[in-house]
Amino acid sequence: MQNDGNGKKIEEEAPAHEEKVSEAHEEHKKKKKKEEILEELKQKLEEKEKEAGELKERLLYQQADFENFKKLKAKEKQEALKFGNETLVKDLLPVIDNLERAIQHGCKSEDSKAIVEGVELTLNSFLKVLEKFGVTRVDALEREFDPNVHEAIAQEAREDKAPGTVVTELQKGYIMDGRLLRPSMVTVAKSSEKE
Repeated sequence: MQNDGNGKKIEEEAPAHEEKVSEAHEEHKKKKKKEEILEELKQKLEEKEKEAGELKERLLYQQADFENFKKLKAKEKQEALKFGNETLVKDLLPVIDNLERAIQHGCKSEDSKAIVEGVELTLNSFLKVLEKFGVTRVDALEREFDPNVHEAIAQEAREDKAPGTVVTELQKGYIMDGRLLRPSMVTVAKSSEKE
């Protein structure tokens, strides 16, 4: 060991060497930290990609389920349209049977009163079936003319009826669950012209 200029030099070189080692150590730490962060980010990216894959798979299953649901509903709708009136038709079949019986009875009998009674009974059973499905007749006779449910085809001068009163009903009107199926065709009273 030298104690003059060389000693100083050695002493000066030692801290410089330590600085270099310290810097290298810091760089190594930084590099290691960067690698750890990079590894952590890679791991998070893989997790997110896996999660995205699972979500995509779930979405595909849901789309397939929705398509199956749409097909099922379309099939049910077709069947409802095809067979929706099945109950109505089944309930009308006995009415047809009664009409056929009335005709057969009318052919055997010369008494027209029996035919009229049979047809009236059949008509009443027909109306009951329609009522069961929410169909009702529009009241027209002796009522004030209502353009929402009546269709006037003529006016008749009448002194015994107030103007605008329905005096004859040529064809009955029907309403189903509050919706007009067919208006009543009527003749409406008007004031007689006197001069």
